[in-house]
Amino acid sequence: QVQFVESGGGLVQAGGSLRLSCAASGVTLSINTIGWYRQAPGKQRELVARINSGGRTTYAESVKGRFTISRDNAKNTMYLQMNSLKPEDTAVYYCNRPAVVSPSIVLDAWGQGTLVTVSS
Repeated sequence: QVQFVESGGGLVQAGGSLRLSCAASGVTLSINTIGWYRQAPGKQRELVARINSGGRTTYAESVKGRFTISRDNAKNTMYLQMNSLKPEDTAVYYCNRPAVVSPSIVLDAWGQGTLVTVSS
């Protein structure tokens, strides 16, 4: 059974930084494409960053240049370094495996997520 445990969220002022972690079990992150999603209040969940088995990363335009996704294969853990945070980054952040056909389709159950709140 695949499980993801997200952590590292919190309250930060605009311009600040946070580092999120996603600990995985039941799946080996190094041989999968894994992504960070977020869901803001009243909005649909969206994919903001992903990393594939080869280490190639892609980002949503809204976070490009500010967020960095990475992976520690030994710990089977993924990270999201978020810099220059904006109030519009406020959301619950989740990790999951996006399906090949569409990133809006995921392969596993959602974890509890971690809340990021950016104050202006």
